[in-house]
Amino acid sequence: MVDVIIIGNGPAGVSAAIYIQRAGLKSLIIGKDTGSLAKAEKIENYYGFVNPISGKKLVSSGVLQAKRLGATYIKDEVTGLNYDGNFIVSTKNRSFTSKSVLIATGTVKNKPKIKGLKEFEGRGVSYCAVCDGFFYRGKDVAVVGNSDYALHEAKELLPLVKSLTLLTNGNNLNTNIPSKINVNFKKILSIEGGDTAEYINFDDGSAMNFDGIFIAIGSASSSDLAKKIGAEIEKDNIIVDKNLQTNIEGLFAAGDCTGGMLQISKAIYEGSKAGTEIIKFIRKNN
Repeated sequence: MVDVIIIGNGPAGVSAAIYIQRAGLKSLIIGKDTGSLAKAEKIENYYGFVNPISGKKLVSSGVLQAKRLGATYIKDEVTGLNYDGNFIVSTKNRSFTSKSVLIATGTVKNKPKIKGLKEFEGRGVSYCAVCDGFFYRGKDVAVVGNSDYALHEAKELLPLVKSLTLLTNGNNLNTNIPSKINVNFKKILSIEGGDTAEYINFDDGSAMNFDGIFIAIGSASSSDLAKKIGAEIEKDNIIVDKNLQTNIEGLFAAGDCTGGMLQISKAIYEGSKAGTEIIKFIRKNN
């Protein structure tokens, strides 16, 4: 077990790791890729760089700096977050435990363009199997997605529901699906129903009835992970206090996922602040 797991290897997460390592604590950074910074060919508005630097280079340099100070870095995709007295962070390959967690994964929210999706959110359409699976005990549900995150959500639901169908929405599978999960490759046209979602129309003219529809496109976003253990969310931003801590003790968030100005400078400040507050939290509770 480590002192803190940092989900995200961008400026916010790595800045926190640098402070935590220099305080003599142990941090584990889990990052899938360079995120939105991968699209930044030249960064010219950040203090201290005479010449522009690419987003990829900035991220890789930050990770190397944190590793030099003793931080552990793992390239993997986080699919779940739980709490049983300690925090449990699940990836597609294994699980890790820690005393605290910092979410610093940016703001990517994967919502497919499906007619009726927004109208039925909270009325049959959900984004969190851990949060809402209980309400669909013994019922027929669907998970929309084709990746490891979709598989993770499906596995959370399987022990509860009557039947489960994975809807790839016309996409190929990017993970291995167990035979007990039905897979439907048809393109989704719309979600229909009355007071709640009742069925899905496909592009071939067919339809299927479902009591619940869980959206799990691509990778788990920051708000997806935070919701899994009851952290407060507003407009897909994680709500934090002045110390960057959520309403869940020991769970912190920093960077774009907290909203506001989406800039590297803001992410580094919040990561540094979160790092110092995590140090205080660990020392207080040891």
